[in-house]
Amino acid sequence: MNRWAEQAEADEELISRDGYKFRFGDDRWRLSKDEAVPVYAVKELLSPDLYLAFRLVLAFYATTTSAGFVRSCFYHCKIYLKATNGQQPFSVESLISYRSMLDKKTEWYLGNLRIVIKQWHAMGYPGIAEEVIQVLSKWRLKAGEKGYAVQSMCPESGPLTDTEMQGVIQAITTAFSEGRLALVDTALTLTFALTGRRPVQVTALKIKDLIKQTGKDGIDRFVISFPRAKQFYQGWRRSFSKFPISEDLWLVLQQQATAVQQEFTNMIGGKVPAKLIPELPLFPNLSVLNPNISLEEQLRMDYLHMRTSKTGNLMCKVSKAINVTSERTGQPIKLFPYRFRYTLGTNLAREGKREYLIAEALDHTDTQHVGVYVKNIPDIVKHINKAVALRLAPLAQAFQGVIVVSEKDAVRGNDQASRITNGSKGLGTCGSYGFCGAIAPIACYTCNRFQPWLDGPHETVLERLINERDLVLKQTNDLKIASVNDRLILAVSDVVSRCKALKEEAEYV
Repeated sequence: MNRWAEQAEADEELISRDGYKFRFGDDRWRLSKDEAVPVYAVKELLSPDLYLAFRLVLAFYATTTSAGFVRSCFYHCKIYLKATNGQQPFSVESLISYRSMLDKKTEWYLGNLRIVIKQWHAMGYPGIAEEVIQVLSKWRLKAGEKGYAVQSMCPESGPLTDTEMQGVIQAITTAFSEGRLALVDTALTLTFALTGRRPVQVTALKIKDLIKQTGKDGIDRFVISFPRAKQFYQGWRRSFSKFPISEDLWLVLQQQATAVQQEFTNMIGGKVPAKLIPELPLFPNLSVLNPNISLEEQLRMDYLHMRTSKTGNLMCKVSKAINVTSERTGQPIKLFPYRFRYTLGTNLAREGKREYLIAEALDHTDTQHVGVYVKNIPDIVKHINKAVALRLAPLAQAFQGVIVVSEKDAVRGNDQASRITNGSKGLGTCGSYGFCGAIAPIACYTCNRFQPWLDGPHETVLERLINERDLVLKQTNDLKIASVNDRLILAVSDVVSRCKALKEEAEYV
């Protein structure tokens, strides 16, 4: 069977594209920190010769392509073998039978299976007849459904609206400042939210990927050099793309980098050598740190980096901690990394960006997957009048403070410096004892420290905001700019509605 069979018999040690060592004869191949392929799972479904040939083909992919691709190929082969158990594996009859079991949404399963079979035949291993290749080459398979969450604008899994996004970002920063969110959770979530990068890219970051650049104009600019993903034959952290970020995100990530250095110092019982600090993972998995292997050697691999699967768990935890309500569903917003990616692509399409610019912003190699954004530019509420705002307000729950009957009933009510006005009349009281750089009274209504007075002129504030929105829309014809204060409008509307309800209740009593 040529040299591959000899290597199989010798149980040769192989190295995955991401640098992980595994033996050909192992039941499970660990190919990266995120992927381990249980090759033994198809052993009972194949004859000894076919099982050997299958593993030889899989070993070729394991050593030359991404671990995720290998996993996908393996599982689609496994699904096929189980579905056609009792028929001759990889025969024309079994493949036709399997195709008949698939529908429009699942026919793409045959894609990876066809790739494996063609490579198997090209490598000269027994088990694949020439007629199988001829049949597979003639088949025109339907591609998998792309971008359902984006196309449907699903309120639970699709792109976030501007109002939802504003609420999420504000709630994250508030929860962090109040100690309800850990630094690592805050840094990770904000990185996803503000860059739209894939989990595999964010978890692959090292401290050295945070770059500060000072231009000729003396202005500091901040970028993250993200390791690229889905580069078929390129290994882990082999190519990069830069993404500009705000100074606010930069400062949070610098705090995270400092915390990581301290965590490694605590774990190894001494200072991390200066030359290794830039190599430390920005989001580490310290539970796998091996004291018997040099830190420098471990940092060459990916296993000290957070597993991508953990990012989903962290997003669930963050969702519960911030508990932001969607104005579309009236329920807490569900967060996961790809929702932020969908949001970035959708917003760029809404702004009229060309497909190649959207592809570049999302770090796609080409434009074949970005059409879903351009073809599905979502509708935005073009006109929010007072009635619409009052109707949406209870769903959005953008107001997080507490309404008080009068100034004397408020926290810090005896401190005139805490009084919030619209320039002529009092609106409420600020209950925060710390410094606040926000612009009052506009920013106050979405702050959980704000205590609106029951008789404050909140309707006047609401009408002014709506009039300003209409004016900006008329002058710019840009919905994104005009809608920048939509969450604030909903928060003020909520205050107006609650004050009205409290007054009616008092009159009834």
